[in-house]
Amino acid sequence: MRGTLAAAALLAALAAIGVAQAQKGGAPQAQVQSRFPPKETAAQQTPPDWRAEPRYGTANLRVGFEPDPHEVAVEAGGSRQADAVGPNCAGWIDFSRPDLDLNYSQGDQQYPLYISAVSDADTTIVINDPNGNWHCNDDLDGVNPGVVFQRPLYGNYNIWIGTLERGPTHRATVRISEVPPRR
Repeated sequence: MRGTLAAAALLAALAAIGVAQAQKGGAPQAQVQSRFPPKETAAQQTPPDWRAEPRYGTANLRVGFEPDPHEVAVEAGGSRQADAVGPNCAGWIDFSRPDLDLNYSQGDQQYPLYISAVSDADTTIVINDPNGNWHCNDDLDGVNPGVVFQRPLYGNYNIWIGTLERGPTHRATVRISEVPPRR
């Protein structure tokens, strides 16, 4: 009998604790610890390293540059998904460094700036503009990506060329132009 009374008293005490916590807006919660680290969410992911030395160099172009387009051969692709970088971002890029940097400087005129890529593979483009904003595209012209800056900023653009599908890298050409792409 004594054991039954002790068990009943314990249950009553536990119920009272639960009621008190519910009245405070909380519920009793069990502390569960996992031996696995928490998964990295999109908001926690480290963005591509725009400060790193670009893999294929830096293009220093002034408004009205010639020849137009300025072209640079690259290998498109990487091991990280670009979709967490920003809206419209897709594909696989190398987060460790940009493929190409563009230092775009002021001239006598102002033209739209077209940054695109052409490849036999389905490619994507990720660009960090001089203000630190991310711009992405897949399929501006067929399966070739591109971003159009109608009123381009002067300064440094970091450019990554990705592949839509995960896998090996593919040859691509980055085209920087002030003339719309020929279709």
